[in-house]
Amino acid sequence: MLECVMNVSEGRDPARLTELVYAAGDDLLDVHTDRHHHRSVLTLVGEQAPRAVATAAVQRLDLSRHEGAHPRLGVVDVVPFVALRGSSPDDALAARDAFATWLADEHGVPCFLYGPERSLPEVRRQAFGELVPDRGPATPHPTAGATAVGARPVLVAYNLWLTTPDLGLARQVAAAVRAPGLRALGLAVGSRVQVSMNLVDPMHLGPAEAYDLVVQAVTTAGGTVAGAELVGLLPKAVLTAIDRSRWSALDLDPARTIEARLEARRA
Repeated sequence: MLECVMNVSEGRDPARLTELVYAAGDDLLDVHTDRHHHRSVLTLVGEQAPRAVATAAVQRLDLSRHEGAHPRLGVVDVVPFVALRGSSPDDALAARDAFATWLADEHGVPCFLYGPERSLPEVRRQAFGELVPDRGPATPHPTAGATAVGARPVLVAYNLWLTTPDLGLARQVAAAVRAPGLRALGLAVGSRVQVSMNLVDPMHLGPAEAYDLVVQAVTTAGGTVAGAELVGLLPKAVLTAIDRSRWSALDLDPARTIEARLEARRA
């Protein structure tokens, strides 16, 4: 089975979000929406639901009118395929390549591939500069922009809010904790700031370790952490590796594991 954690540039219009959720159908495991990021993360299974959601997004969303805290390339911004139990990394790569070819051919959206060749941060930095699209036209779609399509292992998206709305502090902390297994940005989100992280090797550096690293860096700079936010789902193994007494403070719950949602889908 393949998981697809699609990031779409829409987080404010309930009607449009409903259309995207409807397009996903029974293959939707989770939706996380942030109006300040103006972004939604849809956790899907299989290869058909991502295409249905992408079609709805391209038809209904307009990047030229988009404003949000999170960096973005397109309305269908990031489409990573992840091999779960019963699938292999090669299956995820094949799904990635097939989706990128389909999106370019069907909707004229240029696609940049990431995975073994390059990382997602490299795509964001180099797209339409040093890096030309791997599929589709050489210039962005007029309303849909471009899409980064990837194949990757499971990661955990995790945010920590700072008590003081100091963007400089958030960026300082993000730079301090950034590491090969931890990608971090300091972002202004409405009237607050956060350290927004991707934990790319969560069995070795998971939410608890990331939380502690940020707290240490913030405390050193004279600040405090206001709270944590899990974005989407996490593997059960990552959750159970953390002391149960910390789950609530870390915004973790057994119902928000990939395995729990797959079981609910089967039921």
